[in-house]
Amino acid sequence: MSFLKHVGKHGDRKVAIIFREVPGESHMCLVTYTETLNQHIHDPLIRCIESDIGQHSESLSDALNRTLGLDGKPILQVLHREGLLKKVNTENIVVTPNPQTKIKLNELNKILTEMKQGEDAVKRMADIDQSRGMQTPAEVARRQRENKTRDAKVQQPPLVASSNDALGDSAIANNLRQQAARMAAEAKGLMAESADLLKQAAEMDPPVMEKKPRTTKKAVVVEAPVATPAPKAKKTRAKVSA
Repeated sequence: MSFLKHVGKHGDRKVAIIFREVPGESHMCLVTYTETLNQHIHDPLIRCIESDIGQHSESLSDALNRTLGLDGKPILQVLHREGLLKKVNTENIVVTPNPQTKIKLNELNKILTEMKQGEDAVKRMADIDQSRGMQTPAEVARRQRENKTRDAKVQQPPLVASSNDALGDSAIANNLRQQAARMAAEAKGLMAESADLLKQAAEMDPPVMEKKPRTTKKAVVVEAPVATPAPKAKKTRAKVSA
C-alpha cells in the first residue's frame, strides 16, 4: 500500500495512532505500540488499519470500535482493557504514511483542522446558494440529516482521559453510545430520503397495475329426472247371464 493512515513512530518505536487528539487536550494523543502487542491483538489491528474501513475513518478509534478481534470483542475495548493505550504528546509522534513521507502529528492535526474548516465554509456557501432556488424533497431530507448529525456531534460530551493515561471505562462506553446514536440518526435520515425518492419515482412513472386473469365459471349440467310410465289398468270382461 503506497499510503497508509494512522501509523507513525514514537522515537524508534512503531505506533498505531488510535486518537489523533485527546478531547480537551489537543496537544496529546493516544497510541499503542504495535511491536509489543500479542499476535491475537496485533494481526486484527493491522488488518483493520489496512482495510477500507480503517483508511476511510477520520479516527482509527472509530474503525476499531466496529472491528472485532479474535476473542469476538471490539479491538478498542481489548486495547483499553489490557492497558495498551498510551497518552503521548503529539509533538513526539512522527506520522509515516509511506517511507518517503514524515510529518509531526501536531503539524498534521493543524493542517487537517484547517482543511476541515475550509470544507465547512464551502458547504455553508453551497447551502446558501441552493436555498435561493427551488429544492427537491431529496435535497431537503439530505440537508436535514446532515444538520441532525452535526448537532448530535456538537452536543456530545468530550471523552476524558483518566489518571492512568488511558481512557476510562465510562468514557469508552459513552463513546460507543455516541457512535450508536450517530449511526441511528444517519439511518433514520437515509430511510426518510429513500421514501421521498420512491415517492418521486412513483409520481413520475406510476407503476402499471397487473390485470388479474378473468376466471370463467363452468356450467353445472343437471340431468332431468326420467318419468316412469304408470302401470296399465287390467281389462275385465263383463259376464253375460243366460
